[in-house]
Amino acid sequence: MNIHEFQAKKLFADNGVPVPEGYLATSGIEAEFAMRRLGCPVAVVKAQVHAGGRGKGGGVKLVKSPDECRTVAEKMIGMNLVTPQTGAEGKLVRKVYIEAGSDIDKEYYIALVLDRETASVCVMFSTQGGMDIEEVARTSPDKIVKIFIDPTIGLQGFQLRQLTFGLKLNATESKELTGFVKKLYAMFMKYDYSLLEINPLIVTKQGKMLALDGKMNFDDNALFRHKDIEAMRDFTEEDEREIEASKYGLNYIGLSGNIGCLVNGAGLAMATMDIIKSSGGEPANFLDVGGGASEEMVRNAFRILFSDKHVKAVFVNIFGGIMKCDIIAEGIVNAAKELGLKIPLVVRLEGTNVDKGKKILETSGLKIIPAEDMGDGARKAVEAAKSHK
Repeated sequence: MNIHEFQAKKLFADNGVPVPEGYLATSGIEAEFAMRRLGCPVAVVKAQVHAGGRGKGGGVKLVKSPDECRTVAEKMIGMNLVTPQTGAEGKLVRKVYIEAGSDIDKEYYIALVLDRETASVCVMFSTQGGMDIEEVARTSPDKIVKIFIDPTIGLQGFQLRQLTFGLKLNATESKELTGFVKKLYAMFMKYDYSLLEINPLIVTKQGKMLALDGKMNFDDNALFRHKDIEAMRDFTEEDEREIEASKYGLNYIGLSGNIGCLVNGAGLAMATMDIIKSSGGEPANFLDVGGGASEEMVRNAFRILFSDKHVKAVFVNIFGGIMKCDIIAEGIVNAAKELGLKIPLVVRLEGTNVDKGKKILETSGLKIIPAEDMGDGARKAVEAAKSHK
């Protein structure tokens, strides 16, 4: 689950992490009064959407008076903000955050993320803040220092020294960063984050560190422990299909392609998307129905896939283990008949009761395209999507 910047700043402040003062506004007049309340000569108007790169799309503006703040906010609220992370469709701006301007001397980058390979919390720190960290990692990997914290032991003093010494910070900045990392790690463990990122982490000309931005992702499986965090969820920022899928226990992520995927198992789902790409197609989604999916789950999965107007073909790729192929086949047939099969449907079944499953598909009376293996299914799905009007 993601949250907005203004919500992240509130969590920072509640946990002793320094942030600039700011206020949320949903109209131009609210934005004007927010800047008057701040009493600062310069403020920043920030669009509140779940996407990075807002500045590149015109979603971050400096203003020098309450009147200008009102004008800029009125233009920003209601705009369709397109950033490198939103895709061409963009995101509707419904609210803005008015924040006091900061006297910036330096910009750093810091993030804490789960590292599943080492079963640790990875802290990444770079002196190249305010930039795309992926570009920094590609062109200047020496500008990034990483430490890996064993959660059973916790953050150690020598690891903090690795951060500060690694990029040769001065004594004042080292002290500030040490305090920051301690607080951020405590937050990471307290709230069950999967990602906690600040870009930029600034140093003011007065030598103080501030979190000028905040990106927070939470582990969905731990939200039952954090009802206050769960209450921050903004459904208007999420894909309606993903919201619908979550109601039925389906793992769904919408993409921009035209080939719908229905797969059991996250690894197989990733492999299915890869093989569609390598066959010249574009997957429309990641959809994992899980190893023990019921016929009802399959039907709801099809309903979500068919509701996507961009989908021109569907590729079902099932390996039957716990979930038997004949049960899946019955679910596919019943769903297709109930919802109406109007686009090509390619099905590859393998595993337990596969012969029974294939027989059910063959005798269904539906125009289902059988596939012998993943590669065959991907090629047929790509071809079907291209030929379907």
